Amino acid sequence: MQLNHYNTNFTEQNFPITLVCENVTNASNIGSLFRIADAFGVKEIIFCGKQIPLGRKITKTSRATEKVVRFKVSNSASEVVEQVKNEGCWIISLEITSKSSPIHTFQFSKEKPIALIVGDENFGVSKDLLNLSDDIIHINMFGQNSSMNVAQATNIALYEITKQLI
Repeated sequence: MQLNHYNTNFTEQNFPITLVCENVTNASNIGSLFRIADAFGVKEIIFCGKQIPLGRKITKTSRATEKVVRFKVSNSASEVVEQVKNEGCWIISLEITSKSSPIHTFQFSKEKPIALIVGDENFGVSKDLLNLSDDIIHINMFGQNSSMNVAQATNIALYEITKQLI
């Protein structure tokens, strides 16, 4: 028998993870990020940028999770990262760089809350935020492309992080 949300035995759990989204402006991606954040018990999403399309455009992919996931919007990603860093968060960017670590070998700590930074659909995480990061992680890619959709990458990252935090 196929299970659904009425008859599964998953235990609701919340994790000390803040998802910082830098210039993610595609409505489908934003809706997906709400749904992913709900699925993985993320504490809060902070959307950073000038034109974040909230409202009806995101509801097709969010499946009403925007009503239950805490979120806020800020114009400045750098200010948000500085603030969460001052609050004691471990700043981790999800980006492929010459110094990034593969996510499958990275050890996440239960000792500090995590701020996971994901970046712009076209340009990734900005250099400014990479410089503010305590660590940078990436997902190994085995095809010809060197990147994947921000929502899909976030999904993989949150799975790995929460798997280690349980």
